[in-house]
Amino acid sequence: QLGLTQSGGGSAQPGGSLTLSCDASGSTLNLACLAWFRQVPGKEREGIALLYTGLDFTHIADSVKGRFSISRDNAKKTLNLQMDNLQPEDTALYSCAAGRCSWGPVATMLRGGNYEYWGQGAQVTVSS
Repeated sequence: QLGLTQSGGGSAQPGGSLTLSCDASGSTLNLACLAWFRQVPGKEREGIALLYTGLDFTHIADSVKGRFSISRDNAKKTLNLQMDNLQPEDTALYSCAAGRCSWGPVATMLRGGNYEYWGQGAQVTVSS
């Protein structure tokens, strides 16, 4: 059975770091697209990190580039999002996702409809 169980999140001060993780059941991490999304109430969901497993290709959105990174630990069956130099604008609900997407433009691969499996979400709050 495939699925994702999310952990991590919480509060941080500006400039701080947090790590989000998703534990995968079955062969979830072998699906083509693994990603992290975030959403702020009243705004559209934003795809911030993508890992296309077939090519080991990663993409980080401009809004978090240089501060966030996505990685997969096959031995531990986890998908991770490392968040450094957090800023108040990073406050959001973060969710991991996995799906059978096809290789193509990043914007297409990061469409939420491509993802069949989602973590339960974790709130990240950045404030001083």
